[in-house]
Amino acid sequence: MNNRIADIIIIGGGIVGLAHAYAAAQRNLKVVVFERNESAVGASVRNFGLIWPIGQLPGTMLNRALRSREIWQELTGKAGFWLNHSGSMHLAYHQDELTVLEEFVTMHRDNVYDFQLLSKQEVAEKSTVVNKKGLLGGLWSASELTVDPREAIRKIALYLEKQTSVRFEYSTAITQIEGSQAIAADGSIWQAEKIIVCSGADFEHLYPEFFNEIRMTKCKLQMMRTLPYKHLNIGPTLCAGLTLRHYDAFKHCPSLPLVSKRYDDEYPEFKEFGIHVLLAQNGSGELVIGDSHEYGLNPKPFDQEKINQIILNYLKSFVSIDNLEIAERWHGIYPKLFGETEIVHEIEPGVLIVNALGGAGMTLSFGLAEENFAGF
Repeated sequence: MNNRIADIIIIGGGIVGLAHAYAAAQRNLKVVVFERNESAVGASVRNFGLIWPIGQLPGTMLNRALRSREIWQELTGKAGFWLNHSGSMHLAYHQDELTVLEEFVTMHRDNVYDFQLLSKQEVAEKSTVVNKKGLLGGLWSASELTVDPREAIRKIALYLEKQTSVRFEYSTAITQIEGSQAIAADGSIWQAEKIIVCSGADFEHLYPEFFNEIRMTKCKLQMMRTLPYKHLNIGPTLCAGLTLRHYDAFKHCPSLPLVSKRYDDEYPEFKEFGIHVLLAQNGSGELVIGDSHEYGLNPKPFDQEKINQIILNYLKSFVSIDNLEIAERWHGIYPKLFGETEIVHEIEPGVLIVNALGGAGMTLSFGLAEENFAGF
């Protein structure tokens, strides 16, 4: 029997590829995942580790995020990675920011968001590290989860390999697809009923003409981690007014343009470098801080300390933690197609491209994978 025959071939071992491998395994399909590196090293392990339904618009995207959330909770028991029901808190220090939060609550009171508008005192009860100076209130959401992506991606892959019908071929690049066959760099030929290309930021390597036609680009983000704060619990993942203009969920709030204009007038570098700031905490007590957004097909390989300092300075406006000790600085790169929430495209019969989830891969991938396998 040819062991190079499978039901499903998946190209890419990041979160999008793993989500599709899991969906296929749940249907008892024989799956082979090809990862060009020794392990996943791209955007899937270089992010906050946040499952963030609060950022998604009601309807398809929010439903997909909530279904992904359910699957993350299923998988933590199966794969044994740390997961925290952290929730999130959007903090308001200006009246226009508080007005946006009030508008959001009014607009979506009957939807499936699990939120509550809190007073200054109630915010302080949720998190002891919030800067109380000038604080007006906050939007608490119970839906958000936190994982450590470096641990979670590795352990999900191990679980799939040991406990399901999924096989991994690491350090193996697929260089060509011909019909139902995937051809590796070493000349080996693999065959499957369906091939799913989840190549992330490496999209130039397969079907480059398609990505060139749709004008796919890339986003570079800068992030940081501190040393462990084992005796500190920040509570929910924290963000402030700058984040309101980053996620689609808030884009219909009538007062959002006022918030955006004020930031543009007072701090034009926020828009220049695409900065909004989140603070998350992982199971080791490390604080994860970021991030920025710089777009282009050829992101500069050199990080700017200026951007890191802008992020840290804004963080101090809503978080009171003395002497942050930064242990790591890095950048990640993910694919982005403006105007689209994802690409799901059958490039040829039996070959599906899944890409361009932007910065929401952790939030949306498992739900999207289930949709793609519906009726399979």
